[in-house]
Amino acid sequence: MSTLPPPPAVLTLAGSDPSGGAGIQADILTLASLGCHPLSVITAITVQDTVGVDDFMVLDADLVNDQARFLLEDIPVLVFKIGMLGSVENVAVVAQLIADYPDVPVVLDPVLRSGGGHELADDDLIAAMRDLLIPQVSIITPNSMEARRLAMNDPDEDEELSLDECAKRLLALGCPHVLITGTHENTKEVINSLYSPNGVVRADRWERLPGSYHGSGCTLASAIAGMLATGLMLPEAVREAQEYTYQSLVAGFRPGMGQTIPDRMFWAREDEGAEGDSD
Repeated sequence: MSTLPPPPAVLTLAGSDPSGGAGIQADILTLASLGCHPLSVITAITVQDTVGVDDFMVLDADLVNDQARFLLEDIPVLVFKIGMLGSVENVAVVAQLIADYPDVPVVLDPVLRSGGGHELADDDLIAAMRDLLIPQVSIITPNSMEARRLAMNDPDEDEELSLDECAKRLLALGCPHVLITGTHENTKEVINSLYSPNGVVRADRWERLPGSYHGSGCTLASAIAGMLATGLMLPEAVREAQEYTYQSLVAGFRPGMGQTIPDRMFWAREDEGAEGDSD
C-alpha cells in the first residue's frame, strides 16, 4: 500500500450516459484526469448515444440517498458535484444531503436538457431546484439557455433576460457564485462570466470551436469540483477548470455519428504522441 496521502475524494451525483460523453461517466473521467478519486452516485439511467437521448429512467430517491449516505459514512469527501437529478424527490433528498454536510463545497451543473435537445427537467423540478438546492450550493454553472430558464420568476415571462439579470436573480436565491457559459450566445468568442453579489468576478474569452460537443458542461463543472478539491480558491478554480475544459474540447474526438466528445485524458495522449515523435 502506498504511503502517499490518498487523492482528494469528490462525490458526484448524476445520470448515467452509456456513450461516455456526458453524465456521471464524464464526471469520473474528468475527476480522475485531475488527480481526484471520484465517488459516483447514479440518479438516472439514460438510453442515449452521441446523437441524443432516446429515453431515461429516474432512480428512486431512497436509492439515491442510500448510495450517497453509505459512501459518506466511509470516505471523507472534499467537494460535491451535482448534475442531472431527474425528479423533485431526488432534488429534495440531495438538498437534505448537502445540508447535513454544510462545510463541503457544492458545484451544481443544472442539467435541464440534453445536448441533443431532449428535455430532462420540467417546471416542477426547476422550482424545486430554485427553492431547495440553489440556495445551498457554492457555485452554479448554467449555460445561457439554462440560466434564463432558471432565472424566470414566471414561466410565462416573455422577455429574453440579459445574462447579467439572470445572474442577479440566481444570486438572489442565495447562491454565492454563478458561472454563466456563453456557448449558446451569438458572439464571435465564447464568453464565460463568473458573478458574485459584488458583480462580475471574472470574464474569460475563448475561441469558438466549430461543431457541437457532448458533455462540455459536465466536464467544466466536474473540473471546477476537482480544482476545488486540490485546494484552489473558487475564482482560480473556475479559471483553471475552463483551461482544462477548453483543451479537452480542442483534443475532442467523434467516436460515433453524433457530437464530438471532449478528450478528458488529452494530456496522456499528448505524452504518447511526444514519445512516438522521439523514436
